[in-house]
Amino acid sequence: MTATSEKDQVRIFDTTLRDGEQSPGASMTLEEKLQIAEILDDMGVDIIEAGFPIASNGDFEAVSEIAKRSKNSVIAGLARAIHADIDRCGEAMKHAGKGRIHTFVSTSPIHLKFQMNKTEEQVLEIITDTVTRSRNLIDDVEWSAMDATRTPIEYLCRCVEAAIKCGATTINLPDTVGYATPDEYKSMFEQIRERVPNADQAIFSVHCHNDLGLAVANSLAGVAGGARQIECTINGLGERAGNAALEEIVMAIRTRSDVLPYMTQIDPKFMVRASKMVAGASGFAVQYNKAIVGKNAFAHESGIHQDGMLKNAETYEIMRPEDVGVKATSLVMGKHSGRHAFRDKLKELGFELGDNALQDAFRRFKDLADRKKHVYDEDIEALVEDEISILGESTKVIALTVIAGTGGPQKAILTMDVNGQHVTKEATGDGPVDATFNAIKAIVPHEAKLSLYQVHAVTEGTDAQAEVSVRLEAGGRIATGKGADTDTLVASARAYVSAMNKLALRQQTGNPGALAAV
Repeated sequence: MTATSEKDQVRIFDTTLRDGEQSPGASMTLEEKLQIAEILDDMGVDIIEAGFPIASNGDFEAVSEIAKRSKNSVIAGLARAIHADIDRCGEAMKHAGKGRIHTFVSTSPIHLKFQMNKTEEQVLEIITDTVTRSRNLIDDVEWSAMDATRTPIEYLCRCVEAAIKCGATTINLPDTVGYATPDEYKSMFEQIRERVPNADQAIFSVHCHNDLGLAVANSLAGVAGGARQIECTINGLGERAGNAALEEIVMAIRTRSDVLPYMTQIDPKFMVRASKMVAGASGFAVQYNKAIVGKNAFAHESGIHQDGMLKNAETYEIMRPEDVGVKATSLVMGKHSGRHAFRDKLKELGFELGDNALQDAFRRFKDLADRKKHVYDEDIEALVEDEISILGESTKVIALTVIAGTGGPQKAILTMDVNGQHVTKEATGDGPVDATFNAIKAIVPHEAKLSLYQVHAVTEGTDAQAEVSVRLEAGGRIATGKGADTDTLVASARAYVSAMNKLALRQQTGNPGALAAV
C-alpha cells in the first residue's frame, strides 16, 4: 500500500446544493441548505458549491449565509458567462472566509450552434471577458467548459489556455451529458495538460453526469489523467440520472488505495448522516441497494453470505460499516427511556436540538413508543427529521380522523393550524388518502397538482413508521414535502402540508427555472 505522504491530494467539490438541487422536485428550504452545508463543512469537503446567486433572492440569501457560516470549506457560487451573474455571485461572496466564483460557458459545436448561436471566436472573447471580470472580484476563480467531452480537442485547448491566462485557478472539463467513457475522459485530460502551455498554473477538475452509469468511473479516470478536483454530490443527486456520488468516490479511493494512489480529507463517518439529511430535504429516497449508504449496503440475507460473515466479516464486506457511520447494531429504545437517554441517543445519531425542539421531539418519541413495541434508531431519525421539517411552517396538521371501509365514500375530518388559527373541515374522497388531501384543500384552497405520492416503511413490522413523500407542482414550480408517523394517513397529511408550505413560499419569493447544467 502506498504511504499517505506519497499520495496526491484530491480536492472534493460538493455541488449537492447547486447541481443536486436542480433535480426536478428537489428544491430545498434555506434552513435545509444551512444544515446540509454545515455537515459538508464538518465532513471535510474542500469546496461547497452553495448555489446559483442570480437564480433568485432565495438562492442569493442561501449562498451568502453559507459563506458567512463556513468554518473550513471554500464556498463557491455559480455564474453564467454574463456580467450580471458574475457581479451577483461576487456580492454573495463578500463575507466568505474563502470564496470562489465558478463561471462557465458552452464549448461544443452542438451547444454553440443550437444553444448559444455563437462562433468559436466569439466564445473565446466571452471567456476572456468573463474570467477577467471574475478575477477582478475574487482571487479564486473556476472556469468550466460546458459539454467539454463533445468539444474538439484543439478548440478546447484554446479555451483552456485563454481561461488560465485571464486568471482562472481551476479548470473544470465536465462530461455534461454523461457521454464519455473512462478511457476517453482520461485521454482528454492527458492531452489538455500536455498541449496547453500554461496548464501547470491551474488545478484541473472533473464533473461527470451519470446518464450511462459511468459518472464515478469517469471521475476516477479523469483523476488518473491528471485532474486533482472531483465535483460530486451526496447520493449522486443531480439532473437527469444524477452526478457522481461523493460517498462512492471517497470510499473507492479509500478502499482501493493499492490502485488509486490518492487521498481526500473527507471523514467518511459523516456519510450516512449526510445521505439521510439530503434524502429528507430533497424528497429523493435512497435506493436500498445504493452503494455505501443504501439500507442494504451492509446487509446479508443469503445463507452462504451469512455463514461467511460469521466466520470473518472480510469474506463479503470490503469496508467496515462503522467507517461510513453505519452502526453494527441498533440500540432499542422504548417507552421507559428517559429524557437523558433520549438526548444521548440524539447526540449519537448526530442531532443537536435546543431545549424547546428537544421537548417536542421527546413528546413525539413517547407517543411513538406507546404505539410501537420497539423504537429503533431509524424511527428516531425519521421522527426528528419530520419535526425539523415542520419548524417555522405557517400551516400545520393538528388532528386527523378518517372513516374508511368498503361501504364508502371515505371521509376525513381534519384540524389544521393556519397562521395561528385552528380550522376544522371534513371532506370525502376516493379512498382515505384522497379524502385527507381533499380536506386539506378545503382548509387551504389551491390549484397545485399532485405529481408524486410515495410511501415506505422506516423499519420492519406492522407497527413501523411510515415515511411519506409528496410532490406538488403549480405555476411551473415544484416542491417536495416529507412526513413520518406510525399512521400512514397522518404522515401523508404532514407530507402534503409540508410540500404546500414550500410551494407557497417559492411562489412568494420567485425561483427562475433557467438553471445551468454544467
